Amino acid sequence: MTTASLITLTPELELKLGNAVERMPAFPRSVQQILDLTRRIDCLPKQLVGVIEKDPVMTVKILRVINSAYYGLPSRITSVGHAVVFLGLNTIKNLALGFAAVGILPRMNAAGFDVQRYLLHSLVVAGTARQLATQLNDGTLEPGDCYIAGLLHDFGKIVFAEFLAGEFLATLAYAKANHVPLNVAEQAVIGVDHGMVGAMLAVRWQFPEHLVTCIRDHHDPAAAPSLMMSCLRLADQIVRYHEIGDSGNPWHAGEEPVLPDALREAGVHDVESAARSVGSFEKIISDAELFAHIGSER
Repeated sequence: MTTASLITLTPELELKLGNAVERMPAFPRSVQQILDLTRRIDCLPKQLVGVIEKDPVMTVKILRVINSAYYGLPSRITSVGHAVVFLGLNTIKNLALGFAAVGILPRMNAAGFDVQRYLLHSLVVAGTARQLATQLNDGTLEPGDCYIAGLLHDFGKIVFAEFLAGEFLATLAYAKANHVPLNVAEQAVIGVDHGMVGAMLAVRWQFPEHLVTCIRDHHDPAAAPSLMMSCLRLADQIVRYHEIGDSGNPWHAGEEPVLPDALREAGVHDVESAARSVGSFEKIISDAELFAHIGSER
C-alpha cells in the first residue's frame, strides 16, 4: 500500500472533497455503456458500435479524428464499424472516453485556471505516454490505458479550480512563491493533492482499479513501480520540460527524470533525449491540437 493511499483525511476535508467530486458532471449514458461493455470478456464489436452510433455527436467526433493525418489510414473511414476493423475495440473505446472527458471540462472557472492550455497539456501527455508504452511494452501493458491515464491524471485540478477555487488560487501562489511542485503546495494548502481527488473522480466514473491507482499515485515516490506509472510520469516530465500547454506545474530545474530501465539501457539519461526517443513527438502535439479542437466543440 502506498503513502498516498494511507493519507488520512479529516472528516471536514473528506466531506468537502466528496461534495466537490459529486458536483462534477457524470459521463454521458453512452460512455457509461461503453465502459460496462468493455469490462466484459464476451463483448462483441457490434455491441460497442451499436452504442456509439446511437450518439451522433460522439460518432462524428470519432470519425473526424480517425480520418485525421495522425492515423494515416489508406482510405477514408465512414462508419464506426469500419473504424473498429482498422483500429480495434480498445482504441475506439479510448477515443469515446477521451471525448467524454473533454466534453465535461468547464469553459471557465472561478480560479481562472486556463482549461484550454490544461487540456493541451493533458492530451500531449496522453499521446506521449501511449507512445512510450508502445515502445517499451513488455507484454503486461495496454498502451491505450496509458493514454487514458495521461488524459485524466490531472483531472483533480479541475475539481479544485471549479469547487475549491479560493484554496486552489492560494495553492498556485504558494507553489510559485516557494518554488515547489504543485502537488506539494496542494498538500500544504488544501491537505491533499490532485492525484487523490482525481482518483476519487475516477472511482465515481467507474474506471478500473489499475487506472485509479495510477492517477492517485503518480506523484507518490513510494508508490509500487509499474511500467504504466513510469510511462505516465516520464510523459508528464517531457511535456512540462517543453512547456506544451499548462498544467499549473512547470518544469523545475534539477528535477530528476523518471526513466524506465529500457531507456537507460538504450543510453537515454535526460528528459530532452527521452523526448527525442519518442520519435513522433511533433505528430503527437499536432494530433492533440486537433483532438482539443474537435473535442471542445459543443
